[in-house]
Amino acid sequence: MSAVTVLRGRSKTVEIGADRPFCIIGERINPTGRKKFAEDLRAGELSTVTHDAVTQVEVGADMLDVNAGIPLVDEASLLADMLRTVQAAVDVPICIDSSVIEALEAGLSAYEGRPLVNSVTAEDDRLSEILPLVARHGAAVIGLANDETGIPETPEKRLECARKIVSVAADYGIARDDIVIDPLAMTVGADPTAVRTTLQTISLIRDELGVNMCLGASNVSFGLPQRLVLNAAFLPMAMAAGLTSAIMSASDVCVDAVRASDLLLGHDEWGANWIAAHRARQATLSEAARVS
Repeated sequence: MSAVTVLRGRSKTVEIGADRPFCIIGERINPTGRKKFAEDLRAGELSTVTHDAVTQVEVGADMLDVNAGIPLVDEASLLADMLRTVQAAVDVPICIDSSVIEALEAGLSAYEGRPLVNSVTAEDDRLSEILPLVARHGAAVIGLANDETGIPETPEKRLECARKIVSVAADYGIARDDIVIDPLAMTVGADPTAVRTTLQTISLIRDELGVNMCLGASNVSFGLPQRLVLNAAFLPMAMAAGLTSAIMSASDVCVDAVRASDLLLGHDEWGANWIAAHRARQATLSEAARVS
């Protein structure tokens, strides 16, 4: 039976699963590469956090990733404040994104609902630090398919890392349903075979472990022009291979590609979501035309 990962915001529940619509996790609330946003966060200005949260959900994000990784700040305090700000603005579940144990602890303590923790690797010390924290707070966790040796070059080695994470998590009482494996997406700008390796890894993990999976989908296009087009082309391929969620751009082109794939892969019965989204878009356009 396929795994189902249940996540909750203040009032909204999201289920990630092979027979569910694909889960879009908006990537925007992250200061990496956003100098002005990082400066605002450092100054305690969180208005952009609210704006980005609302905008991504309006476009179609099912969840939001929240990252507070800025040098020379109290990441634990900032992350907790950002999570409270997002939860005051929207009711979708959140992916709490940090590699700092103290920040994860603060974020999990501040969060209302059941979040997804991003992330743990197959490294022994990271497993022993993060998994007890995840278990104690009753959260779910993303497991990256890499270990002390770095990012594996082969799908088989990535599967081995994923297998280890699932096994060790079980030792801490974390169910298979609550492990979401990241099979790792690398840019084709640096390695022309990178996407094929990722797709093969997805298929192996789906067939052997049956767990849900999540990628940083935008990684595939890093350093290349027309990134959104490349991302939108990649996502349906990954979905067909077994990917069930992604931390990704909540842009029209990428969201439309995912929702169309949901329909074509049989995850949107009778096209109900696709038709509802079309009608909502038409209503918005009609209202805009009336006002103008």
